Amino acid sequence: MSLSTRWRAARSARRRGTRNGRSDALLTVGVMIGIVAALLPVTRVIAPGAWIWGALALSAATMATGFLLRRTRMSAIGISAVELALTIGVVTVVFLRETALWGIIPVFGSVDQAAGLVVTASEEILYSAAPMVPTPALSFLVVGAAGLFTIAVDHIALTARMPLLAGVALFTVSLIPALAVPSAVNLWSFALLAAAVLLMLRAETRGREPRGGRASGASAVAAGIGALALVATLLITPSLPQPGPRVASGSGTAGIDASLSLGQDLRRPEQIEVLRMRSTAPLPPYLRVATLSEFTGAVWEPDRTWSLPLEGGSAFGDVGTGPGIEVADYSTTVEITDLSASWLPVPFPAVGVEGLSGSWNVMPLNRTVVGDNGATQGQSYVVETRVPEPTLDQIRAADANPDQVRDTASALPDNLPEIIAQTAREITAGTTNDYDALIAMQSWFRGSDFRYSLDAPVEQGFDGSGADAAAAFLEVKSGYCVHYASAFALMARTLDMPSRIVVGYLPGVNTSTVVDGQNVRSVLSGQLHAWPEVYFDGIGWVAFEPTNSLGTATRFGSATDAAQNDAANPTPTASSAPSATPQPTRSALSENLDTPNASVPLPLQRNLAAFGWGAFTLGLLALLAAPGVVAELRRRQLLASATRGDAVATWAVVRDTAVDLGIRVAGSDTPRMLGDRLVREYGVDADAMSVLVSAIERESYALSGARTVSRQRPGDGGTERGTLAQAAREVRGQVMLAASPARRSIALVAPRSLVLGLFTRG
Repeated sequence: MSLSTRWRAARSARRRGTRNGRSDALLTVGVMIGIVAALLPVTRVIAPGAWIWGALALSAATMATGFLLRRTRMSAIGISAVELALTIGVVTVVFLRETALWGIIPVFGSVDQAAGLVVTASEEILYSAAPMVPTPALSFLVVGAAGLFTIAVDHIALTARMPLLAGVALFTVSLIPALAVPSAVNLWSFALLAAAVLLMLRAETRGREPRGGRASGASAVAAGIGALALVATLLITPSLPQPGPRVASGSGTAGIDASLSLGQDLRRPEQIEVLRMRSTAPLPPYLRVATLSEFTGAVWEPDRTWSLPLEGGSAFGDVGTGPGIEVADYSTTVEITDLSASWLPVPFPAVGVEGLSGSWNVMPLNRTVVGDNGATQGQSYVVETRVPEPTLDQIRAADANPDQVRDTASALPDNLPEIIAQTAREITAGTTNDYDALIAMQSWFRGSDFRYSLDAPVEQGFDGSGADAAAAFLEVKSGYCVHYASAFALMARTLDMPSRIVVGYLPGVNTSTVVDGQNVRSVLSGQLHAWPEVYFDGIGWVAFEPTNSLGTATRFGSATDAAQNDAANPTPTASSAPSATPQPTRSALSENLDTPNASVPLPLQRNLAAFGWGAFTLGLLALLAAPGVVAELRRRQLLASATRGDAVATWAVVRDTAVDLGIRVAGSDTPRMLGDRLVREYGVDADAMSVLVSAIERESYALSGARTVSRQRPGDGGTERGTLAQAAREVRGQVMLAASPARRSIALVAPRSLVLGLFTRG
């Protein structure tokens, strides 16, 4: 090679290096801006604190390290290894210093500590309400995840040169907080993220521009798509349905709407702890705040009967039961944390309340407690209950008698849709007593035909508790607790059984804290619930749980079963203590898995958390492997076509291989230009390349008759069947061997041709 040729080659290399350096710098800046924009929405889930500055600092240090190492021509694997070591070192120094060797080198103890922090953070995410307090465990999880995510995005955008895929990853992360805590879209963070993605696309296409500075078709298409997406999003987003306003009394404090308008309460984005409770009952009791007996056809009205002052001590009255029915005494302690309402949450049937401050009244007919508006906030009290516990034979012998209760508990509107009574008759056909009929209805509602959903009622236009809403619910078979309770209560009335609806709270979740031998449970605002009750002679009001996938279904055991269980286990359990409260009918594990208010033991919680992380990891690995699998399937399809003499498919194999390896393939390159470059710079066999180039040129420029003859006749550059496929395999293998191991790995795992091929293929 002459001196002038070497000088021109060196000058061209310097220009390419300068252009690539500028491109890397712009990509680095774009990725960092995108990470900032993606992390900002997380502050809606976790309260701002030192964690956000730590995450941004770690991301910035990782991006800067990657940029500097690329200037030294270090391999991609080496760069990622250094970035990973930096992330582990920073996280170890900040969070795992006590167990690390010399405070910086993680050891087995550090791994155990990290696993414990992940488990703790998972439990905090499960039980806490947004915005969560940035505890050390949560901060560790977020900062560590931000560091790993930065390494992945840096590798995709700058090593694999796939900024569009990196932009998709950034947008995905930014959407996670919006899915976890639905709220209005933050247009500023979205616009910043969109600008970062456009900057990355521009930097990448500019780094591949030919001399003269004119943007390639890829640049124009990418910029156009980005601009259209940004404009469309800004126009469409304001018209999307936004979460409804939060029903509350006071800042950050939940309230209660006893009119069965629970849809907005249940769908509100924030979940806060409203109270904590513990009980001596074998099953944690539901807590009621109000009963609703009067039905107008459109709404259920809360009962407002005569009341007595609570101070008297006997305002509740005794619990009357029939002969031979046992009554069990239980005590429940309730501590209100964030609930401002006039209705006091109490278990049923209450016979006494102690520890309240202020003025309170009792409604003896429904055993609810009412005070001044907002009087519940900060209260801590103990409720004594006397629960009738009939056997299965006793409740089957009892009638659901409407003569023993007020007329409002049996009244039906004149225009009740026929589907309600017809469905009740069909489900209970063949039953011989009121209890079995109600159990048949409960089992039908909790069956697989029904689906619990907070959104379907809104979509179908029956977000309410009226007769028309209940009829629509029976047809659609999708809704939430209000629809289940209203339909059940109305169906019971059509069978001449007195019924009412109760509004209150599910028993909450176990906090793993034990006080006086009782598990402390946390009840969240989203666990506001509605369920039906039916009155039985000699027993009183019996609760049922028709809502699919929530709560525990009502079941009563026979006297024989109870005696056998008592002999095997003298301690009362859920299966040995028949009760008017709903009883579990499934195994403990299945109940815990699909019931939001179940009490999951802490070891099981950790196992489930580990299972969830494992499933997430496998899913992530499958997602990462998907591009390579798709590209391999496409390549095999192209080679099969090449075996049949398809020159276009054959050349696509060569072109995709070059794109996957990061070899510049300009839109203006002819097959001969690309072939000469691969022969000259990558040591590809000239004869094999000549076969492929001649075939694609003949396919592109020769007359149709000449193309047909050339496929059938071997010759100089001819294409008999199988020759093209063999040449394509040889060229692909030689180009792959000429590339570095890192480039080969990237080409196999993240083939750029799947994304950038839209811009490079002619």
